[in-house]
Amino acid sequence: MKNTISLLTFLCLCTGMTLHAQTARLKGVILNEEQQPVSNVSIAIDQPISTTNESGFYLLDVPANKVLTVVFSHVGYQNATVKIQLKPNEDFEFNPVLSKTTAQLGEIVISKAGRKRVEGLTSISPSSIRLIPGANAGVENILKTLPGVYSNNELSTQYAVRGGNYDENLVYVDEIEIYRPFLIRSGQQEGLSFTNTDMVSNIDFSAGGFQAKHGDKLSSVLDITYRKPTKFQAIINASLLGGSATFDYVSKSQKFSGITSMRYRDNSLLVNSQETQTNYRPRFTDIQQTFNYNITSKWQMSFLGNISQNRYDYAPQARQTNFGTLSDPIALVVDYDGQEKDKYTTFFGALKSVYAVTPNFNLKVIGSVYQTKEQEYFDIMAQYRLGEVDTNIGSETFGDVTYSRGAGSQLSHARNNLDAMIVNAEVKGFHDLKNDNQVEWGAKYTFEDIRDRLVEWEAIDSAGFNLSMPDLGFVNDQPYTPNTYPLAPYQSVRALNFVKINRLSGFLQWNKRGQMGTTDYWLNLGVRAHHWTVSGPAFGSNSQTVFSPRAQFSIKPEWDQDMVFRLSGGLYHQPPFYRELRGYDGQVNPDVKAQQSIHVVLSNDYSFKIGSRPFTLTSEAYYKNLTDVNAYTIDNVRIRYFADNNTEAYVYGADFRLNGEFVPGTESWFTFGYLKTEENQNGKGYIARPTDQRLKFALLFQDYMPNIPSLKIYLNMIYNTGLPGGSPAYADPYLYQSRLKDYRRVDAGFSYVFKDSNIQSDKKWLGPFKEFSIGIELFNMFNNQNSITNTWVRDVYTKSQYAVPNYMTTRVFSVKLSARL
Repeated sequence: MKNTISLLTFLCLCTGMTLHAQTARLKGVILNEEQQPVSNVSIAIDQPISTTNESGFYLLDVPANKVLTVVFSHVGYQNATVKIQLKPNEDFEFNPVLSKTTAQLGEIVISKAGRKRVEGLTSISPSSIRLIPGANAGVENILKTLPGVYSNNELSTQYAVRGGNYDENLVYVDEIEIYRPFLIRSGQQEGLSFTNTDMVSNIDFSAGGFQAKHGDKLSSVLDITYRKPTKFQAIINASLLGGSATFDYVSKSQKFSGITSMRYRDNSLLVNSQETQTNYRPRFTDIQQTFNYNITSKWQMSFLGNISQNRYDYAPQARQTNFGTLSDPIALVVDYDGQEKDKYTTFFGALKSVYAVTPNFNLKVIGSVYQTKEQEYFDIMAQYRLGEVDTNIGSETFGDVTYSRGAGSQLSHARNNLDAMIVNAEVKGFHDLKNDNQVEWGAKYTFEDIRDRLVEWEAIDSAGFNLSMPDLGFVNDQPYTPNTYPLAPYQSVRALNFVKINRLSGFLQWNKRGQMGTTDYWLNLGVRAHHWTVSGPAFGSNSQTVFSPRAQFSIKPEWDQDMVFRLSGGLYHQPPFYRELRGYDGQVNPDVKAQQSIHVVLSNDYSFKIGSRPFTLTSEAYYKNLTDVNAYTIDNVRIRYFADNNTEAYVYGADFRLNGEFVPGTESWFTFGYLKTEENQNGKGYIARPTDQRLKFALLFQDYMPNIPSLKIYLNMIYNTGLPGGSPAYADPYLYQSRLKDYRRVDAGFSYVFKDSNIQSDKKWLGPFKEFSIGIELFNMFNNQNSITNTWVRDVYTKSQYAVPNYMTTRVFSVKLSARL
């Protein structure tokens, strides 16, 4: 009997184990037609049982040996259905591609693409970023063709938006705020942008009127999402300007994935095309890494890391710049001695956790650390002479300076060091409530620790006579009156700053979708709060708090035309960062207040088709009223603040962008913008701000040869009217209201595609490749002479000062190879 009971017990256990094992696993990644992951897709077998995460990934335990109908559904997409019958313990991978629904009138305010329209976001295709040529190709290269975005420096990745400056733009990668080096003073020092185009899956950009969740800056938001790999691939790029290698990998279970990318850039080809002859040895390198781990179907962890080192060794030798008129040609001839050695090393790491507490409540926790160590050392002696040029074509001295109007020398010295660490901790929540209501909230703590040593001076000698700083109050009347005042450098700054800033910020916003009759509307109301404390051994501490209410309202009438109207704005604050606290004398002013701006943006999106090709015309008019402005000057890309709030300003303008398939299967666009911005410093009256770039025209065009579809053509054209600037750095802006020349540039790319998703090849050597192309890039195709600043030279005899333009790069050729395995 005992043996019988034991046998029955054993059989029951085996049966229980067998019954428990009669399951299988269904998994995969759900993508849309643009091959981007789709989150929050409902997965149902008779009833909803799961949803996809942010990476579009899902994992289900399903009954084995049974025919099942699995339905994948998402508002704004057509349902996808699959019938399966799996064996016990079988792992089955199914990766459906959802197509967008076009039958629903209200889809524009529901789908992902529709949300971007009502929120005023411009989406940019990652493929366009990789293909469009530019001296600094990448995300920023494309941004400069968008309405409201201005730049007149092809070597820099910095950009100004609607009258703001380079420090007024927010940049996020996977919802993590990105920072840039502090000491950069010229575009050719920058090297690599943080954003790695080979890792990007989605890009959204707002030029103003953005929501409360997007942080505390005055001008714009660039929101970048990196790719979540679904399979192995390798991307290789190489050109005469550098190269990169990117690798995607994913585990067999699809729970773990990552991207490793290495980049190298060498700007020698571009810098050597300038008028100044140099020994130039740049070494710009970085490594970026992402990890994604799906702990469960509800909980995901991710990591983003970056190590970057930019070395800039620059030894100028000689320069000759011809300017003036045909009847009175003048040249500046300079011989240099000395060198510049700069080094910028940054470390960045961030962890992000996303947990679906319930199907309608997501919680995110983000932590990041950024550290930068920067060194800027230079000693450069420039001996120059200003003279008349021989224009006699038959002369042996044709083109040379035959008569000198002035001579002098300039010695520039710097020993600048900066060590900064920024630590962030953030929590955010998202609630999807009933009746098309959504609530988002967030709280963030930031700690900034900056150690800065600033030692730089400049001595100028004109025709053997020392020129002292104009602010000393002495009248320089040499050589007619002997010098009786103390010898002093023309400019001199010495400072040692140790600054700590603690910040606590947060936001709360509500989204509502509804209908007014037959008109769909979308409403967003939000508020931000920011409290910060600046402290240091030299000045004690000071605390301030600001609140920023913001709103957006969009409607889509039930018209035959597909139009969306949007009104957005609010009160925007920009609490000072360290650079804004440091004045012209290098000293820190802890009492600098947050700059304040009232934004109003009125816009219209009109989507239509010509034949079967889609087009969108976006029109925006905007106005900004700024108070407590911290006035500044711009020299190349270096911004120097007055570190006070004694200025008020305004900005108004209009932007237009027409984009669509001018050529079937490719996206191109035309852009036009107008803006005017002026400021009033200390009640002295309104003058143009340094970013008052009135008119902008841009064209980004993609095409191919009809008879040779493998031959692709890419065109990037920009025309900007001249910026106020080029005046001496020490000058009173009210006395110098001159403008630089208009900025005109055309970059072209020609690429022959041997293989891609549309072009196949039976050549054996192309077997391992999914994509392979070789191209030629032609930068500054029409060889326009664009200037970024002026060098001011004094004629000792006439006491006149000449503005000698510092020209940017000339026409340059490059070769590029791209491959994907």
